[in-house]
Amino acid sequence: MPKISFIQLFERLRNGKILIFLFATIAVIIFVLISNNLVKQLAAQERERMDIWARATERLAKASIDADFEFPLAIITQNNTIPVLITDAEFNISEFRNFSLPDKEDADKSTFEELSERNKQYLIKRLRKSCGNTPLSEMVKINNHFIEVDLPGGARQYIYYEDSTLLRSLSFYPYVQMVVMIILAVILYLAVVNTKRAEQNRVWVGLSKETAHQLGTPISSLMAWVEYLQAVGVEPEIASELDKDVKRLSTIADRFSKIGSKPDMELEYLNQTVERSLEYMRNRVSDRVVIRMHLSDDDHGVMISRSLFEWVMENLTKNAVDAMAGEGRIDITTGSDKNCAWIEVADTGKGIPRKNFKTVFKPGYTTKKRGWGLGLTLVKRIIEDYHGGRIYVKDSELGAGTTFRIELDTDPRKFST
Repeated sequence: MPKISFIQLFERLRNGKILIFLFATIAVIIFVLISNNLVKQLAAQERERMDIWARATERLAKASIDADFEFPLAIITQNNTIPVLITDAEFNISEFRNFSLPDKEDADKSTFEELSERNKQYLIKRLRKSCGNTPLSEMVKINNHFIEVDLPGGARQYIYYEDSTLLRSLSFYPYVQMVVMIILAVILYLAVVNTKRAEQNRVWVGLSKETAHQLGTPISSLMAWVEYLQAVGVEPEIASELDKDVKRLSTIADRFSKIGSKPDMELEYLNQTVERSLEYMRNRVSDRVVIRMHLSDDDHGVMISRSLFEWVMENLTKNAVDAMAGEGRIDITTGSDKNCAWIEVADTGKGIPRKNFKTVFKPGYTTKKRGWGLGLTLVKRIIEDYHGGRIYVKDSELGAGTTFRIELDTDPRKFST
């Protein structure tokens, strides 16, 4: 099987999230369209029912004394769901059906004249609200909720009907459905993201612990060899340099062992910690890289894990050296703002596009051919998860350089313990 790089894995995970979002969006659109179509069909059916109802009313009005009234009456009485008003051209209401009236004691009344004044005004307002000042003869042409009925002698009646309770409820259903689908899509997205994140965390912690465990045995062996070399009279300078490297390996193993567990925090002074963390890097970067420190006059106390914080500074410095291809200037500045102490690491490297300001902290993101894309992810985890601080790209310009900023809490109330 072909190998998959971290950057390819990162792209696949990101593309998977995009696919979930697209699928959810398409599903929402399809369901909304289907629901809207059903609402339109039901509205058309209600219109057909009212047309039949109007024709039955018209036939009943034109029927002779000896005509059969049973069929048109059956049609009229079967409407128990659609609110209907019958009025003349002057907006005078004669009959009504299926309206929920304010005064419930009129529920058994069948004609408009039998209603209380309050209920009469209620129905008049409903009619006026629908047609305003437009004549009913014109409303028939522009609003399909008005139907004209011809009466004997050239007179006319107008039937005004409203959507049934069922149709009104269904008209809101697509929007309710859309909201529900969006909520479900968000829940699904968060579930997938959190599952992936939890899986990454388990792999991350497991790899760190195993690395620390595997380094333990050779480090112990190397310590014994250093003591042996010192005992047999090997040149002191050689033994001293070997001892420094062994201690460095011990520090690295200790850092890895702290990943996944809450480290012990101690009150440290920021300027001292920054200077100490850069001592190791100064001797291991090219002479073409100038590291300048601009430390504030007031050395602020912060609660940190010294070994992990030194790891952060080393990672940021190494990242800056790589961005400058081994030649340029690194400026490290400290300062404070209220209860916040900050450190800025600025380089003169190739810069980062603004769209990638947040992406650079994600696992697998790297611009180096042999990079793992884990350095800045580790830095973010240490600062934010373990120290409760914040790290972000403060500024970057392509071809000019990048500035990373770390912010740490200096609230003295948190040092009481």
